[in-house]
Amino acid sequence: MTRIASRASAFERSGIRVMFELAEKRGGDLVRLEVGEPDFDTPEHVIDAAEQAARGGATHYTSGSGIPTLRTAIADRMTDETGVSFDPERHVSVTTGAMESLFLTLSAIAEPGDEVLIPTPAWPNYRNQARLAGAKPVEIPLSADDGFDLDPERIIEQLNRDTVAVILTTPSNPTGQVYDEDAVNAVVEAAKESGTFVIADEVYARLTYGDDYRRIAEYTDYPEGLLTVDSCSKTYAMTGWRLGWLVGPEDVVEAATSLGESTTACPSSIAQHAALAALTGSQDPIREMKNAFHKRRDFLVNRIEGIPHVSCPRPDGAFYAFLDVSELDGSCADVAERLLSEYSVVTAPGTAFGDAGEGYIRLSFANSMERLELGLDRLEEMVENERY
Repeated sequence: MTRIASRASAFERSGIRVMFELAEKRGGDLVRLEVGEPDFDTPEHVIDAAEQAARGGATHYTSGSGIPTLRTAIADRMTDETGVSFDPERHVSVTTGAMESLFLTLSAIAEPGDEVLIPTPAWPNYRNQARLAGAKPVEIPLSADDGFDLDPERIIEQLNRDTVAVILTTPSNPTGQVYDEDAVNAVVEAAKESGTFVIADEVYARLTYGDDYRRIAEYTDYPEGLLTVDSCSKTYAMTGWRLGWLVGPEDVVEAATSLGESTTACPSSIAQHAALAALTGSQDPIREMKNAFHKRRDFLVNRIEGIPHVSCPRPDGAFYAFLDVSELDGSCADVAERLLSEYSVVTAPGTAFGDAGEGYIRLSFANSMERLELGLDRLEEMVENERY
């Protein structure tokens, strides 16, 4: 008799992955705008560093918290960008991607029944990882009227004795919104007063298109409770390398590292050397990639303005656009499925990011300008054919 644990049998599938798998089954000339990963290759100097490390014998276990040189590079970058001093030995742990960093962090701080507050729409893995840690995810819908910017009052009124953490993702996935600093600071101050951790997911921090992004650690004062998660995946086109990190107070970092010994033992040794080259080497390829995303963002927003019955808040960062399709027939899932089945464009339904996403679909513009233009042509064709 097969027996499946309730944590697995009741596990919530990601709506992004559902659309991905539907697209894989369908095949054909699809415009793939559902998955958030850069369409660029990893920079050559990063690949060279990985090859040299592998050929030089760096193919063995490392410390569970990562090689010292990489932890130092991460601490130095955080210090340079925030003005806050971070000790690489006490405040930094390298992980197998930001996903593992988030999971280990939640597992380290949450007791069964604790609540994790998640402003939505938000990346779906937060809900699932909170559940895996035994905590209860609490969605806090943000208002579409101001582009889903952070509303501190909605967060603060939900803080209670059971709240263990608030997750803030800025720039946001799926909206690309960079949260207002005063709003973020209000949430952090309230969390500090209640003894609640704040998890700052800043994997898109270096992909913004207006003023330079300021990390939450720079303009808030909560060193004992602010946990910053980051990775090489989005910034350096290294999604497949699976290399991320956690920066925060020593006790949480130590606990997360200890838990990691029973999951992955340590991050890939070769990926760590690649990450070291990414952080300390030339940033020219990153600037080129960011410039390309910026041009695509502008093209997409301008093009959407010309399509009736569809609109989109202007994304400040990341490489996503959250399209309002509420005037089209059916739910957002219906719209996404129709776009795929009839027009060969793959997107993610807004409800994949929480109930607040109903009426929206997410497009990733981490794709070539030609494919992006083709996808928007097909979207416009769908709207025209349905004669709204």
